Amino acid sequence: MTMSLTQQIITIAMVVLGTMLTRFLPFFIFPSGKPTPKYVKYLGDVLPSAVIGLLVIYCLKDVSLLSGSHGIPELIGVAVVALLHFWKKNMLLSIAGGTIVYMLLVQLVF
Repeated sequence: MTMSLTQQIITIAMVVLGTMLTRFLPFFIFPSGKPTPKYVKYLGDVLPSAVIGLLVIYCLKDVSLLSGSHGIPELIGVAVVALLHFWKKNMLLSIAGGTIVYMLLVQLVF
């Protein structure tokens, strides 16, 4: 199924409009001269921890402690992430280090 030229132009225009709206809308809603609303500051404090919690639950939801590797590579990967984060306080290093350790364990050990 192909789109006509008019449909293609409308599609591209909607994508451009949506992209520009999501890029510029925050600057119109929260101009630099006004103080940041309290609820935005609250969300900035709470959402990172909530997202990390959701990611941990999502990553560990299918781990079976009764079969296979019994969740050992996953637990070691989580421990490496936690240790690296407490040691270096660098989120990118923590995530990358835990992922590398987990992949090495899964590919070479278990």
